Amino acid sequence: MRVLVFGTFDHLHPGHHYVLKEASSRGDLSVVIARDTTVKRIKGFFPTHNEKKRMMEIRKEYPEARVLLGDESDYMYPVRTVQPDLIVLGYDQKLPPGITEDLLHCSVERLDSYEPKKYKSSLLRSKKKH
Repeated sequence: MRVLVFGTFDHLHPGHHYVLKEASSRGDLSVVIARDTTVKRIKGFFPTHNEKKRMMEIRKEYPEARVLLGDESDYMYPVRTVQPDLIVLGYDQKLPPGITEDLLHCSVERLDSYEPKKYKSSLLRSKKKH
């Protein structure tokens, strides 16, 4: 089974590892890394680590995974490229803009949270500022 996850994956933390390991346990894992410009457009700020560094980190931690950059203008491109049987989302994650479940030819599974009060990226970012 082909399994796809999307994410920024800046500052890998146990919550990210939970999602990636759960997704990997369901089949052959492909990871789409959000482009720097996409992160800025959606979240309002650039990630701390650029897209190449984030890709390298995922490849280092998950050598069995296929890792690719998202497309800045066509969010469906990675979905068409991978043709997943399953898309796995984190507990607080939405599908990328413009992608709706009715456009997909696969299942979508939302995982339960993994200690969200401790490992949510926005909380970890705010702790680093203090």
